[in-house]
Parts: sequence; structure tokens; C-alpha cells
Amino acid sequence: MRRTQIFNATDLNPTRLMQLARLLKEGALAAIPTDTVYGIATGAFCEQSITEIYQLKKRPSGQPLQLLMGNTDRVRQVAQFSVQAEALAQAYWPGALTLILPPTQAGTALLRGFEGLGIRVPATAFLQSLLSFLDVPLACTSANEHGKPVITNEQDLVELVEGKVDFIIKAGALSPIPSSVVDLTNKPRLLREGALSKESLERVMGGLLIV
Repeated sequence: MRRTQIFNATDLNPTRLMQLARLLKEGALAAIPTDTVYGIATGAFCEQSITEIYQLKKRPSGQPLQLLMGNTDRVRQVAQFSVQAEALAQAYWPGALTLILPPTQAGTALLRGFEGLGIRVPATAFLQSLLSFLDVPLACTSANEHGKPVITNEQDLVELVEGKVDFIIKAGALSPIPSSVVDLTNKPRLLREGALSKESLERVMGGLLIV
């Protein structure tokens, strides 16, 4: 049983955010609001903490966590961009689009046996502020147990994860619509149609998506 500290996102000043960023980088687990649903996150290089997230969610090991990063320039340090990736990132980041991209040499340490890196630059003010204090990505997944409904309100979040994570950051009610996921490691493929429609994605990238 962990001693969980609970904060409202709007109450976190820069000093608190800097402390939270440092602890996440060192392996703390935090339940956080994203621009879609509530998620659970930790520093992307913290192997033990990532294992704990899989256990907490009862998530199959064959399903990777996504990476949250503060801006496209930071993403370029770990992932390679095609022309289509450039167009989609320019149009929809920050926002509810996850791109699966081939890694750079520096990004290979984050693959964990998968072919590409699933990366998103979130749009919420809280996450943008938090990520500005981090020099590593956050590994993140939705807070719900695998196969269960996503968590969109803070009361359900607290009931589910209090005592299981180090921090809970509350931000009221969130959207139940997840990010759209586009795999660009090979032929462009739409893995999930979420907040962004297939038609709008195809229009921006100038080509068709395999479904």
C-alpha cells in the first residue's frame, strides 16, 4: 500500500510541478489528467515502475505504453519523422493524436521489443507545464484496468488507484473519447479512430490509411 498524495491540477505551482517531474523521472507513479481520459504515468526509463503499471492495470505485456512529450522538437530526439508524420504533427500536435514512429538511435532504448514508439504531445495546460520540467518522456496508459471502461471523473479515479500510486492529480470531468492512433512505421495504418476522424487524418497526410 502506497501513501498517495492527492492534488488539484490548478493548485500546482511551478515549484510543485518541478518536484513532481523529478519524482516521476525517478520512478514515482502518478494518476494524471490527459486531454482525453485519466492515465497512469511514470518516467519512461524506469523499468520497474513500468512493470508496476502493467501489473496495476492487468495489461497484457504485448501492448505497449505510449510516450507523452512536451513538443515536437523533443519527439525528434527519439523518433524519425516521415513527410506524413510531419504533416500530422504540424496539424494536430499538441492534441489527441498518437503517432507510432520508428525510433532514432537514441530512441531504441524505449522500444522494449516493439517495432515503433507510440508518442503524443498532449494539449492540456497541466501536462504541458509538467512536461516542460522533464527531460525524459513520460510512459503513460489509461488508468482503468485492462478491458474496463476508461476513467473520466476524479471520484472514480481516486476510488480505483488511491493507495496504489504515489500521486493523484485531479482535474474534474474529462472527455471519454481517446486519442486517434496512426501507425507510420510501415504503410500508414489507422489503429484507432478516436478524437480525430479517418477522413480528416487522410486529408492532412495526403494519402489513405489502412484500417
